[in-house]
Amino acid sequence: MNIFVLLYNSGTDKEGIHSIELKGRTIVLMFEDKDDATRYCGLLEAQDFPLPTVEMINIEEIKDFCIKLDYECKLVEKNFVPKTAEDRLLISPPQKNLEVENWEEDKNSKKDNIDINTIKENLEKLL
Repeated sequence: MNIFVLLYNSGTDKEGIHSIELKGRTIVLMFEDKDDATRYCGLLEAQDFPLPTVEMINIEEIKDFCIKLDYECKLVEKNFVPKTAEDRLLISPPQKNLEVENWEEDKNSKKDNIDINTIKENLEKLL
């Protein structure tokens, strides 16, 4: 079965897939209907998020990808109607987006770049 996903920098070395963070889990959205995926892209763009492209891919490839990276995948079926606040995230992006400038970098490398003096100054301002 083929589904649609949202890709950034499709076909390049910096290719990435759109995902959402929910309760500490990374969730990759898979759309059954191309129009739903395209609409979601428009909502992302309206929030000044980089515009992904809609790409058709076999569902098993995405499932394997998610298993390897310990991600979850959620299928947004055609005519999906959300029943909970979490379900709404499957059809409408969250209000706040994570930075994606260096999404391909290791998360640990960001920790190494923390300026201890800046943190100290910010803490002193709280007093």
